[in-house]
Amino acid sequence: MSLTKLILRFAAPIPKIESFDRFLFIGPHPDDIEIGAGATAAKLAAAGKKVCFLICTDGRYGEGNVPQTGDALAQLRREEAIAAAASLGITDVRFLNLSDGGFYSPEELASGIAQIIGDFQPDVVLAPDPCVATEGHTDHLNVGNAVRKLACFANYPGIMQKYGAKAAKLKAVAFFMTAKPNQYVKTTGFVQKQLSALFDCHLSQFPAGDDTGKMIAQYLKLRARDFGLRSLKGQAEGFRVLGMLHMHCMPESES
Repeated sequence: MSLTKLILRFAAPIPKIESFDRFLFIGPHPDDIEIGAGATAAKLAAAGKKVCFLICTDGRYGEGNVPQTGDALAQLRREEAIAAAASLGITDVRFLNLSDGGFYSPEELASGIAQIIGDFQPDVVLAPDPCVATEGHTDHLNVGNAVRKLACFANYPGIMQKYGAKAAKLKAVAFFMTAKPNQYVKTTGFVQKQLSALFDCHLSQFPAGDDTGKMIAQYLKLRARDFGLRSLKGQAEGFRVLGMLHMHCMPESES
C-alpha cells in the first residue's frame, strides 16, 4: 500500500453506510435492487431508516417467461417491483418509466435521477457499479455512470438546477454489484427476505422452477457467505463506498 493511500485512509475514511438515515437505491431494471442489495435494503428498513427505491427502466423487453409484451409487460413488472419492495419493508418506490435496452438519452436519464435525488434528499445513493470490467448491459452502465456523475454534483445548486432538480447534501455513494467492495453490511437474518422478494414477487422474470432463478438464488446465497467470511460477519453484502472527498482528484481512493 502506498504512503498516500495509507494516509488518506486515516485522513478521509470511507463513510460507514449504516451510520446514515436516508437511502436512495437506484436500479436499472425492476429486479436489480433486490439482486444487488436487497438484504441491505431490508435491514435498513427494519432499523427504521428512510429508504426509497428508484427504478429507471420499465422492463418491457425482459420478455420470454410470460405472454405479456410491451406496455402490458411494463405494467406487470411495475406491480411486481412495488410488491417486492413492500416485502422488504419499503413503500416509497418511484419510476422513471424509461425503456430498457438503452432507448433513452443520457440527459433524460440523468435529469430523472437528479430530480429524485433533489426530492428525496438522501444521505447515501446506492447503484450498480459502472466500473466492472465484465458488465456489458447498457442500462447498468448508463445508470451507474449517471449516478457517479450526479454524486459529484448533487451538492451544487447551480448544477442541479440545470437538471431541473434541487441540490442535496449527499454524504456517500455506494456501488453494489461491484468487483471491488471496500465495505460490507452484515445481512444475517435478511437474506431470506431478499430471496423471497425476488422469487415470490418477480415472477415474470423468475417463474417457479425456472433454472435461471435457481442459479441466481444459489449465487446470492454463496455471495452472502463469501462476503460474510471476508468481513467476519456471517452473511453480508459488499459495496464500493466513496465519500464526496474520494470522488474527485484522489485516485488513491480506488480500492
